[in-house]
Amino acid sequence: MKINKGLSTYAGMLALAGGLLAAGNVQAQSEATECIAPAKPGGGYDLTCRLAANGLEKTGMIDKPMAVSYMPGGIGAVAYNHVNGVRDGDPNLIVAASTGAAVNLALGKFGQYDADDVRWLGALGVDYGAIVVNADAPWQSLDELMEDLKANPGDIAFGAGGTVGSQDWMKAALTAKAADLSPRKLKYVSFEGGGEALAALLGDHIQVFTGDLSELKSQLESGKIRVLAALSEERMGGPYADIPTAAEQGYDVQWPIWRGYYMGPNVSDEAYQKWVERMSQLAQSQEFAELREARGLFPMSRFGYDFNDYVLEQVDQFESLANEVGLKQ
Repeated sequence: MKINKGLSTYAGMLALAGGLLAAGNVQAQSEATECIAPAKPGGGYDLTCRLAANGLEKTGMIDKPMAVSYMPGGIGAVAYNHVNGVRDGDPNLIVAASTGAAVNLALGKFGQYDADDVRWLGALGVDYGAIVVNADAPWQSLDELMEDLKANPGDIAFGAGGTVGSQDWMKAALTAKAADLSPRKLKYVSFEGGGEALAALLGDHIQVFTGDLSELKSQLESGKIRVLAALSEERMGGPYADIPTAAEQGYDVQWPIWRGYYMGPNVSDEAYQKWVERMSQLAQSQEFAELREARGLFPMSRFGYDFNDYVLEQVDQFESLANEVGLKQ
């Protein structure tokens, strides 16, 4: 992957953004704005666009409703190529992205373009991966599961809603690596979606489900599952407060499923910084906090060059893992 150059040049711009936010509200955008969801209506990318569109309108930060358009194809590749090749300098266009986009970039699924061929704008919310077993499983902790996995890797079936190389597989692979176990030794079963994988766990067809915290709330209340670890930096609150992180248990692995946005590579610094300021202010509002919570997301506020660096580091990590197991195209 190409090296992103010159980010340090803009360090002062972040301080400037903070000063502008402290001084008062960002001026409302009067021009028409658009968010591209790189998928069909419904689903995560649609949710991500609606999160920005509804939040910006509700807080009065845009004068006209944000248009949401759909550009499915290539798991995000069509939209990524369109922005780079056609709308590379559009100052009023943002595109929904997620951790899944970083995975696909690492796997070389976006064609000729690399992760640093767009301007990563920021993330407004996040979910976190989780290591889940049946309530009657023999493991009470992640450490117990990992000890059995290292002793008999072929006897414990992981499963999730994605194929080898997907986000859900990456969660399992990184957890295995944290236990000094090669991801190649994992027994992994692919399902059409998280719901099907969870049903397989409850039916004892698999022993471990690598899901997401937000989708587990109802099952936690039912007492049918045990979450051995949250793949978050720190414990989450509310119904997740008793779930330890993997790091607490000695396994340095996190899996944040961020919901964010990018812009075209030739968008001006001025236009880019205006969006950074707008998104930063949106994330601080109570109205937006309610919208985010209603969509099952946890707070995440990374914007501008901080977010840009974060995404590029993620892609490097995923690329290394993909090369290790022979997934890179």
